[in-house]
Amino acid sequence: MDIITLVSGVVALLIGIAVGYVIRQSLASKSVSSVEGKIKTRLKEAEEKSLTLILEAEKKSADILAQSKNDERDVRNKLEKLEERIINKEEDLNKRINNLEGEQKKLGIEAERIKKAEHEIEELKNRAVTELAKVAKLSESEAREKIISEIREKYRIELAELMQKLEKEKADNLEKKGLDIITTAVQRYARSHISELTTSVFNLPSEEFKGKIIGREGRNIRALERETGVEFIVDETPDAIIISSFDPLRREIAKLALEKLVADGRIQPAKIEEKVEEARQEINKRMHEIGEAAAFELGIYDLPKEIIQLLGRLHFRTSFGQNVLTHSIEMAYISGMLAAELGANVEIAKKGALVHDIGKAIDHDVEGTHVELGRKILKKYGIDEKIIQAMESHHEEYPFSTPESYIVTAADVLSAARPGARRGTSENYFKRLEDLEKIASSFAGVKTSYAIAAGRELRIFVIPEKIDDFGMLQLARDIALKVQSELKYPGEIKVNVIRESRAVEYAR
Repeated sequence: MDIITLVSGVVALLIGIAVGYVIRQSLASKSVSSVEGKIKTRLKEAEEKSLTLILEAEKKSADILAQSKNDERDVRNKLEKLEERIINKEEDLNKRINNLEGEQKKLGIEAERIKKAEHEIEELKNRAVTELAKVAKLSESEAREKIISEIREKYRIELAELMQKLEKEKADNLEKKGLDIITTAVQRYARSHISELTTSVFNLPSEEFKGKIIGREGRNIRALERETGVEFIVDETPDAIIISSFDPLRREIAKLALEKLVADGRIQPAKIEEKVEEARQEINKRMHEIGEAAAFELGIYDLPKEIIQLLGRLHFRTSFGQNVLTHSIEMAYISGMLAAELGANVEIAKKGALVHDIGKAIDHDVEGTHVELGRKILKKYGIDEKIIQAMESHHEEYPFSTPESYIVTAADVLSAARPGARRGTSENYFKRLEDLEKIASSFAGVKTSYAIAAGRELRIFVIPEKIDDFGMLQLARDIALKVQSELKYPGEIKVNVIRESRAVEYAR
């Protein structure tokens, strides 16, 4: 029984193994078939994709080949055209060379002919001189000299008279033409001349304001004179104050400061300082506006703003009693018209005339002639060298280098020579007052100096930290001695040195 059971178990085991094997083989066969199918599918897809890529590559290569053929054809066409042009130019050049060779041959033949003719003329001349020498019993050289001297003597007087006549006619024509041009230019420009005075009148709303302006013990009017550098004459004219100074700019600042003080109503030293400073700022703005207006009037629009500002400052500057800006504008008009008549550069002539006295805007503050200062200013702000050349010769400090420089100088003379345009005595007076202030300002420790009372008083304000009370006495004496040694003046000049100390603090 045990054996049968054992055999049955073995048989069953073998059968189970056989069945498992068969099942495993079946499953393996199915798996292999599935993988092979996938591989075949992917291979087919890869073949189709590669075929597509090959077709696309062939198409692109065909396109590239066609484009390259087109490019090659274009290059060939260009080369053919270039070759054709070169051939045409060579043919043209050969024709020109042939023509030149023909002309050269003609010229050679003509030169030989002329040389032959000259030789024949020389032979005839020598034969004539020889024959003349035989007849006159003179040598060849003597005969030649005699003929030449006889001809020279015969026509010398006629030639001299003719030359004098031509020179006179030429000079008369030139003078007439020049006078016509100058007269036309001056007549076309008609600006009235207003001589500058040394005083300005400020009208008051009422006589009561005179007391306020004078202030207690005169402190207000002293503060005004100290800050503005002018002299106020209060008692001579009813309802008005006369402002006296040789400097128009100071008079204008003082007048504007008075307007502001009267409008404010509070007149005291602190307020005076404030309003004078406001007036200075306002005058600076007005200078720029005046300079712009002058340039605009002349049609000049490209000057730097610094030059425009200095032009406006010339409105408050006089020369021999003539307003410098008015003089410069008049010169610009005349220069432009002269340049147009003479065929010169109108723009350069006008600009050169307008800025010819630009150095006078700062010659009170800087050493040097106004021409040299003007050249430095114009170069500093990049003005065209031709304009500088046009203005630098108007006092003949520099040589005339351009036609416009002659024109500007002529316009300067015409403007200055107008009847009533200038007054020499007033200029000498102004020059003496300027020299007084320059002498005082040349000493160390001087803050400001003003020549007032028609030059009879020199009022000097010193820096208190640098000049003590004893130094004031020494400074006044030194300035007086220098004025005596360097200036000529009638009467005497009072040297008044003022030292003022201030202590300022703020309550916060």
